[in-house]
Amino acid sequence: MDSEPQDTAEAALTRRFLLDYPYEAARQFENMPAADAAALLVNQPPHACLRAWEALSADVALEVLEALPQPMAVHLLAEAEPVVSIAVLNQMAPEQQETWLGQLNGEVAKELNDLLGYADDCAGRMMDPRVRPLRTGMSVAEAIERLRQIRRDGLRELFVVDDDGRLVGRVEVQDLALASGNLPLSDITRNVVAFASALDPREDVVETLQKHPITALPVVNVSGRFIGVIRQAELMTAVEEETSIDMLTMVGASPDERALSSPFFAVKKRLAWLQINLLTAFLAAAVVSLFESTIAQFTALAVLLPVVAGQSGNAGAQALAVTMRGLMLREISLRHWPAVVGKEAITGLINGLGVAATTGLAVYVWSQSLALVAVIVLAMVISMLAAGLAGALVPILLRRFGQDPATASSIILTTVTDVVGFFSFLGIAALFAPMLSATL
Repeated sequence: MDSEPQDTAEAALTRRFLLDYPYEAARQFENMPAADAAALLVNQPPHACLRAWEALSADVALEVLEALPQPMAVHLLAEAEPVVSIAVLNQMAPEQQETWLGQLNGEVAKELNDLLGYADDCAGRMMDPRVRPLRTGMSVAEAIERLRQIRRDGLRELFVVDDDGRLVGRVEVQDLALASGNLPLSDITRNVVAFASALDPREDVVETLQKHPITALPVVNVSGRFIGVIRQAELMTAVEEETSIDMLTMVGASPDERALSSPFFAVKKRLAWLQINLLTAFLAAAVVSLFESTIAQFTALAVLLPVVAGQSGNAGAQALAVTMRGLMLREISLRHWPAVVGKEAITGLINGLGVAATTGLAVYVWSQSLALVAVIVLAMVISMLAAGLAGALVPILLRRFGQDPATASSIILTTVTDVVGFFSFLGIAALFAPMLSATL
């Protein structure tokens, strides 16, 4: 007879503790087996358990959820804040997620299912959601015990969250191992170097990695709650993929195309840019047609025309590659454009003089015409100077107008260098026509 009132009194005290001190209750639950925590919750009304269950770290919340009777577990999952339910569902395998979602109300299940789907190229898709955080109020001994429970390989640092699950710091495993057991965890907690939002695109993740030499990047949701970690292998993969995408878009190929993609898929992705490239080729051809009579009079010009265009194209490609690298690695921004363009202009001028000297010597040996030498020397210097300017300006202008600087920049540059090369060479030849007539 006396045990029933005692049980009722204990249940009432537990209920009051859960309602008034949910965070403290959550800390107690995290330090006991999930089955024991579930045993304390099972006799409580669901509304009294909800806030304490929401305050649990996602991995412990899942263990407690699985230990509770199904009706109560489904109630907690449905009534909790969506960000909490999503964090718990992310701890599960896809088949297990479907099982739990199938037990929820249709509207709730649809909402959670929509939130579970991260885009392919965002931080949420790249992260490992099963990484367990530490709590700010822990001692070093409690943190080490928590680390033993995790049993995950390759951990060099653990992340620390506050009572709301928000990311507040990080702890090096080496510091944890060397610290005294009764020391507060806060004494060895370091500041977070960088973090990513779950919806950040891959480009932002790569930029963060390039700025900070880190091996693990913590990920937070819109509320700032810690939800996972992007590990070094994923970070390296993101860098490689981002680099390959830039290489493809520079020449008008699709980042979706793979080496073993079907021919029809490749044609669909490439043909539009090839048609645009054809139009630009006609533009270069139109420049040549303006000087048709000059070429007909001096056939040597037709022989040397590809030399000028080829060298200017190579010079432009070098300038483009260096500028693109600077933009990708954030070494330069739009405000640096005068310095970048000036540097490439001087480089193009000096390289043009050097190449022009070699070309002039070769042309004189071949043609014995000083007039032809003067034409190709002047054209080479002008075209390589222009190529350097274009190689720097094309990606900077694309970025200035809100476009990806890698987008078909190679095609645009080729058009510019061809047009300038042809026009400078043939235009100078037309001016030197009387001298060419006397020597050729």
